[in-house]
Amino acid sequence: EKTGKVLAEFCRCYKEQFGVALFNSVRYEIEGTGGPQAQLLHRKVPLEDHVIYSGNIFQYIEENKKWRNRFCVVPHNYGLVLYENKLAYERELPPRVLVNSAGYKILTSVEQYLELVNNSLPGVTPKSGHSPILKCPTDFPLILWHPYARHYYFCVMTGKEQDKWRAVFQDCVRHCNNGISEDSKVEAPAFTDAIRMYRQSKEQYGTWDMLCGNETQVLSNLVMEELLPELRSTIGPRLKGKAPERQRTWIQVSDAVYRMVYELAKAQYDAAVARCEQERPQLESTIRTDMDQIITSKEHLASKIRAFVLPKAEVCVRNHVQPYISSILEALMTPTSQGFAEVREVFFKEVTDMNMNVVNEGGLEKLVEYMEKLSHLAFHPVKMQSCYEKMDQLKLEGLQQRFDVSSTSVFKQRAQIHMRQQMDDAVYTFETLLHQELGKLQGKDDLCKSIQRILERVLKKFDYDSSTVRKKFFREALLQITIPFLLKKLAPTCKGELAKFQELIFEDFASFILVENTYEEVVLQSVMKDIMQAVKEAAVQRKHNLYRDSMVMHNSDPNLHLLGEGPAIDWSEEYSGQPEAERRRRAKQVVSVIQDDEGALPYGAEALLQPSSPEAQQPEEAQPGLPPSPGDAVKEIREALAQESLGDAEPPSVSSVPQATAAPASPRADVPAEAEVPHVTAAPPGAQSPSPACHQHSDNETGEHGERSPPQARASTESGEGVQTEF
Repeated sequence: EKTGKVLAEFCRCYKEQFGVALFNSVRYEIEGTGGPQAQLLHRKVPLEDHVIYSGNIFQYIEENKKWRNRFCVVPHNYGLVLYENKLAYERELPPRVLVNSAGYKILTSVEQYLELVNNSLPGVTPKSGHSPILKCPTDFPLILWHPYARHYYFCVMTGKEQDKWRAVFQDCVRHCNNGISEDSKVEAPAFTDAIRMYRQSKEQYGTWDMLCGNETQVLSNLVMEELLPELRSTIGPRLKGKAPERQRTWIQVSDAVYRMVYELAKAQYDAAVARCEQERPQLESTIRTDMDQIITSKEHLASKIRAFVLPKAEVCVRNHVQPYISSILEALMTPTSQGFAEVREVFFKEVTDMNMNVVNEGGLEKLVEYMEKLSHLAFHPVKMQSCYEKMDQLKLEGLQQRFDVSSTSVFKQRAQIHMRQQMDDAVYTFETLLHQELGKLQGKDDLCKSIQRILERVLKKFDYDSSTVRKKFFREALLQITIPFLLKKLAPTCKGELAKFQELIFEDFASFILVENTYEEVVLQSVMKDIMQAVKEAAVQRKHNLYRDSMVMHNSDPNLHLLGEGPAIDWSEEYSGQPEAERRRRAKQVVSVIQDDEGALPYGAEALLQPSSPEAQQPEEAQPGLPPSPGDAVKEIREALAQESLGDAEPPSVSSVPQATAAPASPRADVPAEAEVPHVTAAPPGAQSPSPACHQHSDNETGEHGERSPPQARASTESGEGVQTEF
């Protein structure tokens, strides 16, 4: 009943905001807006037919309280797809689990996890000496925690593996959190404004951490935010058993409710969107016919609201906001600019290293090999990690409490997405210019000079675009921090008086002009001048390599953007000279394999590389009750993996590994029958020539020798192991 009320109220807000967003979109289309043109090219489909990563990882299975080795694939849509083993993936069997990681947090210690679990159900804490809800057999866990949905538990054998898997998982979370398409000029603004208006009607201002995922996920989070306290007070006291068992039951209850809410939210939101789309042609016709009258009516309303609100808003800005704008801006500028500087440095280093290697190792064929890797640099979670980590320094200190900013994660993730986009734009511009030059070059010396010249051109363009993107990010972040604060401050004296302005709106235009939205625009205008001035001063002083708005790039390439309209460049097809079968065999995988830099095998022996087939495995599982630190736990996992490793591969030449056969593993009932396997091809071995053991590890663990490409997972399904799995 409560879910129905929340969704009905939201759908009413959405319908109101849809008309406003449609009007703004049509007005923008007619009038247009000026602004600095990006100098770098933008790739249309960055990761088509590619896989971010695939490899083995241990997962804790709650149903039987066992740790099992799983083959994890991260396709271009950044879903986590877990298979029984690599052979199941190659045979195109359905995956065990599909996870959309929007809203999850990546934890690397059991202590962090237990603290969050204890806080989720107040008053239920295991007594000292009692077994906690989770024990990990190694010292390197990776836990996906969600405030409402089920949790996922993984572990690896070394710290380096943990760091690299964490980078991969964080990339998945970052991408899935950004699930509302920015290409939508009507539906997306209508949705986000409806969420904001709904929360403000409940006196919830400020940033919201759970604005994560696609529209249905965000709407489900909105419902759960209201539902959970009531659910906890009703069900919490009725839970039976010891503290860990009650905590485990509570997580299952919360997950079950979340899935039910998700289905209801999806049905009602889809219906609301369909109704609005049905009315859209008529609304758009009215807007185009009466555009001038609607604008005049809105300006008349704004002038009346401005006369009432602006004096109060200006006093509030002067006393409570203006003194802190420069401090907030500096706190934002330092880590963000360091992150973009690191993007520039990583790009420069990768291209320079490539240039040296091409000269030393031999011409065009080596260039093709390196350009294939460079083209996906922005989507390499490990190489980009040093850029993303700079944003971890973002701290608003006392400002966070003053302006009701619950967390800085919203700003961190937004800046990191901008970094990734700027890196890909720089790489794409570089490869487009280099591709154009290749036909004119003669010999290695020409190639080397050309690469260096193009790199310098691209870096100049990067600096210009980086400044533009950062200034826009700073302005948006300052507005996100200050506007909710002002609205909350002004609400007691202004909000109750807004109803009297409703009579100023003509009934025919009521779908496109809302008093509440116009009031917010007036409040925004009261602080916008100060924000623009602060960012402008920072640019005039060349702080953090920001450019002035008046600066225009000289020697820009008028025909460059025409090059960007051409078909995507396939380096291997055009220049490698390899037969088609060999090109198919080569991997299309961004991260080839996760392993120690020294080349040591993470599981200690060559025999542990190949997971067994479902027909020939009966692994010895590591018991979850084992203490986390002793070597016995690690040894037991190694033995389990050793037994699994011999079912589908030729025996490696290691005399100490026994041959083993076992009964087939029983299939799990919760595997969705309709789930499809993601389309992936595998990654090539690295450029360096590792030892035979390392080379075997690289090939076998990531599936690099398969010549066929399994179909892409595109199912929207629900398995028993995860909420909505929409890829």
